[in-house]
Amino acid sequence: MVTIKELAKLSGYSTTMISRVINNYPYVDEEKRREILKLVDELNYRPNSIARNLSIGKTYNIGVIVPSLNRPYFEQIVSGIAEEAFHHNYKVTLLPTNYDRKIELGYLEELSTKLYDGLIITSKINSLKKILDYQQYGPLIFCEYVPNEGVASVSIDREKAFMDTMAYFFDHNVKKIGMTTGRNERYSDSTKLLLKLAKKNFKTFDQSDVVRNCRTYEDGYRAGKFFYEENQVEAILTNGDEVSAGIYDFYRGKKLPLIVGQDNLLASKLLNLSTIDYHLTKCGREAFLQFINNRKDKIMIESTFIER
Repeated sequence: MVTIKELAKLSGYSTTMISRVINNYPYVDEEKRREILKLVDELNYRPNSIARNLSIGKTYNIGVIVPSLNRPYFEQIVSGIAEEAFHHNYKVTLLPTNYDRKIELGYLEELSTKLYDGLIITSKINSLKKILDYQQYGPLIFCEYVPNEGVASVSIDREKAFMDTMAYFFDHNVKKIGMTTGRNERYSDSTKLLLKLAKKNFKTFDQSDVVRNCRTYEDGYRAGKFFYEENQVEAILTNGDEVSAGIYDFYRGKKLPLIVGQDNLLASKLLNLSTIDYHLTKCGREAFLQFINNRKDKIMIESTFIER
């Protein structure tokens, strides 16, 4: 492969002149430009993109830290990021962590080497303090509320939709509810909030009414079996529509409790199940716009309870 130095030697022009032509700088003599471009074409020269990025101080690559690539919640956020990135000629690199601290820190180290122009963090496992140490190397945008000044965050206001869900249960004279969760409340503010509201509004609610580590249809089917055989409830608030679908399928031919899911996926529409829409695609778009416009705002997106 021909290098820029070899191209300069063959053309008789300096590497600086070659670089200006390749990068389409103005104020270059047209005859020189034509000669250099002709030689570039003849020799099939391809500039070193890493070196070029270093020279202009940009990679046009945004890293997106996600716990998982196959969870609808994060898929919707990533979709919004990708939509906006496309409009601004940015590449999106997905960085899955599976909530592994070392893997997450590895991606932050990559930011320090200028592999990305910035990182959007959809969910984290390391402490906020540790992560913010890397803000000196590039923009960090969080898809969850961060109270610190000078830190960009786009978060979801879940409380109103959760309270609307509780009101929906009250309207149907529900006295005992069950719940499924994904992450432990030690690490998830949304799980912590939901458990708090359930305990406040349903006096009999306790830990035995929660099926944990639910993320998939199969997990939902398992939860449905538990609630039917071991802990009968009148309503179930799940942590996702795929989980709701699993519970629904287990209860086929049986008396179905009220089911409310989250994420407003196609499954909830097809099964006519109530759900909560977090407008996650909008969350992703807003996160990228914070990055591209170099903003550090606190944006809150209101969630919507959808009764079906």
